[in-house]
Amino acid sequence: MDKAGPMGRPYFLYLLSLASNLSCMKYLIFLFSPFLLQAQDTLSYWEEMQQHRDHLNQEFATPEKSPLTEEDLAVFDSLDFYPVDTQYRIVARFIRTPGEKPFEMATSTSRKPVYEKYGEAHFKLKGKSLVLNIYQNHRLRKMKDYKDYLFLPFKDFTNGHGSYGGGRFLDLQIPSGNTIVIDFNKAYNPLCAYNERYSCPIPPEENHLQTAIEAGVKADH
Repeated sequence: MDKAGPMGRPYFLYLLSLASNLSCMKYLIFLFSPFLLQAQDTLSYWEEMQQHRDHLNQEFATPEKSPLTEEDLAVFDSLDFYPVDTQYRIVARFIRTPGEKPFEMATSTSRKPVYEKYGEAHFKLKGKSLVLNIYQNHRLRKMKDYKDYLFLPFKDFTNGHGSYGGGRFLDLQIPSGNTIVIDFNKAYNPLCAYNERYSCPIPPEENHLQTAIEAGVKADH
């Protein structure tokens, strides 16, 4: 991760795209593990989500892996989550958008990682038809272990009113068909929500949802 300027880095992939130190890389690998990104057949969805949250809390509580400052780590007990709500686990229609022009995604610092729009997720939520752009990081797609990684940054009406004001992220994988699971219960904060030393992507305006996503990780404090 870049350490330029005071602000942070998001969960997993976004982290990888910024990761420049070993502890951040380990954090990203943890978050992107198939165990966390895919429900195991032997687990119910609720059990999967509990394990997902337990692992996140364990990472945050471990000094060698935690993005927290020393002061916050000393009093850390648990991340604050919205209740698990299955309406926010959505099987969206996936539309591939080949030939998109690469662009530099704005961040909380001067860093400008190169992304490319990979596709669109079309879905309905609370009676509204919504679309989110899904991106691929140019650096990560050259890495064998992360060539299938996709990044979904978004903002919604909860930002600054329950969730982190700078938006939240989801980590995805390239789907094999024309659907993709968007599980907002796994939405996480940029690392800059916890520590100023990180550099975080800023969700593009086209991914500002005109609805409240009351799911996933809440604001830091």
